[in-house]
Amino acid sequence: MATAPFHVYDTTLRDGAQQEGMNLAIADKLAIAPLLDELGVGFIEGGWPGAIPKDTEFFRRAAKELELKNAVLAAFGSTRKAATRAWDDPQVRALLDSEAPVVTLVAKSDVRHVERALRTTPDEGLAMIRDTVEFLVGEGRRVVVDAEHFFDGYRYDPGFTTAAVRTAFEAGAEVVALCDTNGGMLPSWVTDVVSELRDTLGIVHGRDARPGDGLLGMHAHNDSGCAVANTLAAVEAGCAHVQGTVNGYGERTGNVDLVTVVANLALKHDLSTLAGDGLAESTRIAHAVAEITNIAPYTRQPYVGASAFAHKAGLHASAIKVDPDLYQHVDPTAVGNDMRMLVSDMAGRASIELKGRELGFDLAGQGELLTRVTHRVKDAEAQGYTFDAADASFELILREELTGARPQFFRIESWRAIVETTGGTRNADRHDAEALAEATVKLHAGGERIVVTGEGNGPVNALDQALRHALTKVYPDIERFELVDFKVRIMDAQHGTDATTRVLVETTDGQHTWSTVGVGPNIIEAAWEALIDAHVFGLLHAGVEPR
Repeated sequence: MATAPFHVYDTTLRDGAQQEGMNLAIADKLAIAPLLDELGVGFIEGGWPGAIPKDTEFFRRAAKELELKNAVLAAFGSTRKAATRAWDDPQVRALLDSEAPVVTLVAKSDVRHVERALRTTPDEGLAMIRDTVEFLVGEGRRVVVDAEHFFDGYRYDPGFTTAAVRTAFEAGAEVVALCDTNGGMLPSWVTDVVSELRDTLGIVHGRDARPGDGLLGMHAHNDSGCAVANTLAAVEAGCAHVQGTVNGYGERTGNVDLVTVVANLALKHDLSTLAGDGLAESTRIAHAVAEITNIAPYTRQPYVGASAFAHKAGLHASAIKVDPDLYQHVDPTAVGNDMRMLVSDMAGRASIELKGRELGFDLAGQGELLTRVTHRVKDAEAQGYTFDAADASFELILREELTGARPQFFRIESWRAIVETTGGTRNADRHDAEALAEATVKLHAGGERIVVTGEGNGPVNALDQALRHALTKVYPDIERFELVDFKVRIMDAQHGTDATTRVLVETTDGQHTWSTVGVGPNIIEAAWEALIDAHVFGLLHAGVEPR
């Protein structure tokens, strides 16, 4: 017996690209498409050929350069214009010219938009749907109709909106996606509308559909914060086609996060929607797409975020030590993620033991050591330190408690940093002023005393340069180290310029990244401590012996 069809339709390259601040080049789209295919989606919407020149070029190149294994490309466009013929509409012709096997048509399903935006009659609005779908199906294309503003339109005038869906199916559409274009629906509303529509049109529930049956789909935006819940409600009510974007990209508050949806369907409903092992690769793929879009991954993103399975409270850690499932709703490896333990002032001995295990240290049965480390962490956090985002600094503490001392790659004799401003002595001239930072570091390494002066665009940068130059003479591995992120937090702002400062530094050697923390009465002292930890940790993990 044929299995019920289910479609996962990705629109990252079209609807997701409308996000504020995102500007995908053709090369970006060509790089993202194979990742979406690897994820296992069935459809990749590439853009709007004919309306957007860049998208026209994308489809031209995609036909030659992309070799998709799981997905097919879909070209997005609109129904014919009012009072024209589909085969005479240049944008409809451009959809054919794209050579995409699937065409997705946006169609007005809210009578208010037909009358006010298109400035035509309801009958002509339905004819525009019918004519365009019939023409494209006759040309051998699979057609998906996106019923724009469906839910708002249905709540205003269910008669016309239902007629729009019926017309699309009768003309040969494979799917009609019900669009919550304004993103304002709630799950119970979606359930009621989809169920009522199915009953009125006699559409089978998605779980009972067979190949060839017309399918209802869901296209949700997240303006009410309910996009994932609305999509799941639509599936439960009978939809068998879901549209969304990786990482929830999209205009305003975004589209539904497709990764979250498919993970929920697979792990909560036992409904496999992706081809191959895409779900197990979803964390890696979501982050890879984020790198291409140049939008930092959201750490608290469900399932694939860095904090999705991160535990901080000591009570949690005690239970996780016995059974991780006690405080995790799914196995993180199912989505390619992993459990993380965060060390903080909430930490108990179990947290420290689990974090040690994560870092490669077996601390089981070492009660005295665990107690010392726990107290040391709590005391440090009381002074303003944080280790839940500074694993490297915590590991140095752990090693120090294990061995009695941290690795001594170098010994600092003294350091200083100065900032000199030249020109622009009057307020009116301050934009002409030039600030120069200079730092001097004196240290002992490799059996010699080294004195180096460095310059930078600020005192911290100058200190970083001086420290690097001093240590590279003895430890050439440091040439590969690069500071990639720098965060500053004022801990007690009510004290004004006398406030305590915390600095988090992220460093990479090109293959691995690590974070360190420093706290001091000012940003320079706090940054210096974090920089020292960063270099010690980097040398330690590079396998370098102290000289």
